[in-house]
Amino acid sequence: MPGTEVMQIEPEGDYAAALRHAGDVLRGGGLVAFPTETVYGVGARADVPEALDRLRAVKGRRDDKPFTVHVARREEVHRFVPELSATGRRLVAKAWPGPLTVIFPVADPSAARVLADSPAGLQPALYHQGTIGLRCPDHAAARDLLSSVDAPVVAASGNLPGRPAARDAQGVLAELEGLIDVVLDAGAARYGKASTIVRLNGQGYEILREGVYDARALRRLSELCLLLVCTGNTCRSPMAAGLLRRLLAERLGCDPDGLADHGIRIDSAGTAAAGGAPASPQAIDVLRDLGVDIAGHRSQRLTPELIHRADHILTMTGSHREAVLRLVPQAAERCRVISGQHDIEDPIGQPTAAYAACAREIESALRDSLAEMLL
Repeated sequence: MPGTEVMQIEPEGDYAAALRHAGDVLRGGGLVAFPTETVYGVGARADVPEALDRLRAVKGRRDDKPFTVHVARREEVHRFVPELSATGRRLVAKAWPGPLTVIFPVADPSAARVLADSPAGLQPALYHQGTIGLRCPDHAAARDLLSSVDAPVVAASGNLPGRPAARDAQGVLAELEGLIDVVLDAGAARYGKASTIVRLNGQGYEILREGVYDARALRRLSELCLLLVCTGNTCRSPMAAGLLRRLLAERLGCDPDGLADHGIRIDSAGTAAAGGAPASPQAIDVLRDLGVDIAGHRSQRLTPELIHRADHILTMTGSHREAVLRLVPQAAERCRVISGQHDIEDPIGQPTAAYAACAREIESALRDSLAEMLL
């Protein structure tokens, strides 16, 4: 039996040559072990039956149980899953690339683009009982290798059945020497712990295996985070946050305090906020008349962390949007001026009537945005 070829890619190996050779083997129907941020995996082309048969033999896997499909970019999810739930979109956007395997429901696999672009007979290798498992690893070598193969690649952990997952190339060789063709040696995996597995159901999810992400981290990744931004975070954005809580609670038929149970988080921040200041007395009074209590609000300064966490960022003015993008340029698609057409001016220093008019303007803009934010 021929031995397994080891290709060093870190630190002294020829990265390009190693990836090129491993890609040639994988494209040719061979089995290649590669590093991920969690553990080492063994990949095979899903559209080559002989490769799948070898991988099944190595892993002791039944013929009717597919392996997890590994993708190089999060955007590839749309090739395999025709319709994503809101929770699915958030997990993909926030957790990929990363140590999360997601099992997506796919009621009609024949509608998936990947099947239209592939030879007939591929569906059973990818889909099982109306679901497909996908993973986007956070390791440059894994993503480069996957990108080099113009076909779906499935993978499993680089170990024999019932044995601990391999954390490095030596662990793979100790178990699979001679059973696979190539192993890309990039040293020890960053976490040395398996990915977390979740199965989506409706608009929620079920944890099948805790790995790098625990239940608390998954709640944070899956929640809908909405961020309202103004300057000082004492009038416009606190009013917007309070009004948005009331509007969403009305839409969902719950109490504003129950939004967290629906996986919704609402934050507000200021581009020049001092931090810890209460809402202005006029803002508190105006919202109290509208049935909203923001007396407990305390200001906070806008930070990259708040921006990264948010699914939708609504700013009061165009200059606020520019401030957001200076901190996190990648947030451009998630950030817009709340009114869409014009700035909502700061009522600070003006009579209470100006705060009331500002609140009405914000509420009108929020009503126009509710459906979009809940998608």
